[in-house]
Formats: sequence, structure tokens, C-alpha cells
Amino acid sequence: MSISAALSSPRRALSNRAMTFYAAVSATMFSATSSAPTPLYHVYQQVMGLSPLVVTTIFAAYSFAMLASFLTVARLSDYVGRRPMILVALAVNAVALVLFITAGNPWELIGARIVQGFATGIAFTTLGATILDTDPRNGPLYNSVTAFIGLMLGSLVAGVLVAWAPWPTQLIYVVLLAVTLIEIAVLALMPETTSGKPGALGVLKPHVSVPKAARPAMLRLLPLNIAGWALGGFYLSLMPTLVTVATGIVSPFVGAAVVSALMLTAAIVVFVFRKMDPQRVLMLAMSGLALGILVTLGAIALQSAPLMFLGTVIAGVGFGSAFAGLLRTLLPLAGLHERAGLLAAYFVSSYLAFAVPAIAAGLLAPVLGLVTTTYLYGGVLIGFIALSFLATRTPKPLRELEI
Repeated sequence: MSISAALSSPRRALSNRAMTFYAAVSATMFSATSSAPTPLYHVYQQVMGLSPLVVTTIFAAYSFAMLASFLTVARLSDYVGRRPMILVALAVNAVALVLFITAGNPWELIGARIVQGFATGIAFTTLGATILDTDPRNGPLYNSVTAFIGLMLGSLVAGVLVAWAPWPTQLIYVVLLAVTLIEIAVLALMPETTSGKPGALGVLKPHVSVPKAARPAMLRLLPLNIAGWALGGFYLSLMPTLVTVATGIVSPFVGAAVVSALMLTAAIVVFVFRKMDPQRVLMLAMSGLALGILVTLGAIALQSAPLMFLGTVIAGVGFGSAFAGLLRTLLPLAGLHERAGLLAAYFVSSYLAFAVPAIAAGLLAPVLGLVTTTYLYGGVLIGFIALSFLATRTPKPLRELEI
């Protein structure tokens, strides 16, 4: 398939429903690709002799590359169309996967994560906006569920392959590369979902664009967003190593399963509570995150893997509720040509919370020990949750989108 063919409108384009399905599957794949390295970090530590700081740097390189993407090219689909930017994201992601397959040192892993993060930043905003274009009613639900399902699948499948399949540091990337190439081919049949607008060059100047109507709600929910994403960042970077240190279990699958439990629970919660009043969803998010963190910290003290799973599941209830509640509040406050920009701004704040605390944990772990660092990390997150509770206890209700 030529690039020109992919960029032009297909002669026999499939329906909007097909485009929704394609965008949802592709968004799931990008999330899976982003979490696939998680079970491998402990393996990389052993093979390459990496410190916790280097591991979190590899992890965070992805997040900072996403931020650069969110601030610039990730918003281009509002101007040039969804299909060209989906093709760019898939092609760049394929390059990242090849870099992972051939990586032999931490610098090459950092390079692969940078390329991957750049591609994923384009994909998340473009595919998220595509889903909203083709199914405005259910779009926020799909955007919530696909993220968590992908994160769960990526870490779990990678954990299985690392534990029991050949080529433990390569096979998961080969599988994901094959899926990416298939998606590039199928894109030729997909319709364009937006007419675009002028001013594409101007959008390349880095800035965060939050629609005026969405700013008050976004500020009020920022502490909760930080707490949720900081927890997710810790799980996806250091949790497999923590499982081994705290429980003595060395199987990569167990660490991956703990991470997957967080993401699977979050996905289920988003679906089950999709009709719940958003204020109740936010209260559930705060209580679930706080209780889950406390139970997990207790599990570490008791060196109990089952209790660690329980704490993770409880935290997953809060994680999923926070993510869904935020999207249900913010997305309906943006117009058609503001959606990709709003999603970009949302992901900028989210991925700063995703990366920066994880790097701080990587810095502290060699000094304090990973277990003590985890206790401190959990205490700080509970403090942010308390701020969230105070910020949302106002008489003015938040607007929502019924899904």
C-alpha cells in the first residue's frame, strides 16, 4: 500500500461504525505497546545491570516524548484530518518496535521509548478524537476502556511471553509489529471523519490549549488526576521489581499479573459505573485509590502477594473511576474542532504525573531502598487524594456527559 493511497479518500470506504471499531482497536494496541516493556524492566536490570533510576528513566523517556508530541503534532488531526495522522502514528510506532527488537543497551532502550512515546502521543489524541467523531454518545466510554484494556493486555501478554516463550526480550515486540503492519493496511479502507480547518502550521508552536469552558473543571480535578496517574506510573515502572523485592517471587508473570490486575479492574469499573452520577464516581475514585494504596502498603509490610493483589484491585477501582469521571466531565465541554486539543492538554498534565514521580522514586530507591521509597510514595499520593476531596467538596456541580 502506498502512502498516497492511504492519505486519499478510499473509493469504497467502510461505515462510521467500522471506523469507530478500527479506532478503538488501534487505541487499545497503542496502549498495549506502551505497557509491553513493563515485565521486561526487571529482566533488563539483570541482563544489563541497570539501577532503579535507569529503569525509571527508560520508562519516563516515553512520557516526555509523549508530552512533546501532545504540545505540537498531536493536535494536527483537527487541521489535516484523522487518517493522515493515524498513518503517521502507526508508521512511527513500527520504527519504535524495530528499535526495541534490536536494542542491546539502555541508551537504545531509551531511544526506542522516545520514538514510541512520540507515536503514541499522536495516536491517543487522533484516535480518541476519531472515536468521538464517529460515536459521540459512547466515545468517552470507549476512550476510557480502550486505554486500560490495552495496558492490561500489553503487560500480561508480555509477562507470559517473557516467562514461558523463546526470545524473551524480543517476541512481544515482533507480535506487536505484525499487528501494527496489519492496521496500516486496513487504514486504506477507513473513511475520513473530519473536514479539517486551516492553520496547521500555527499549531506546531508548543502550547497547551484548554477550551475556556473546560478550565474550571480541569483545575478542580487536577489533584485527583495527579494521584491516579502517579500510581499508574509506579506500577508500570517499578511494581514488577517491587513484587520480587517484597515477596521473593521472581517469576516475571507474577509482577506482570499485579500490573494487569490494576488495569483490568479499572476497565471493568469504567464499564460497570458508566451510568453513575459523576460526583459519586469521583468519591469512589478517591476512596478506592486511598484504600487500595493502604492495603498494598500493608501487603508489602507482611510480604503477602495475595494481599498485594487485593490492594491493587481496590486501587484499580479508584484508578478507573478517576479516569472515567474526568473524561465524562471534560470532553463534553469541547467543541468538534477542540477535542484533539483538549485531549492533548489533558494528557500533558496526566503524563507529567505519570513520569516525574516515577523518576523521583528511581532517585530515592538506591538511597532509601525500594520498600521505604514505596511507603513514602504512597503517603504522598494519599496527600494528593485528600486535596482532591477538598477541591471537589463545592456546591457547584460539575457538568457531565451521560454514557
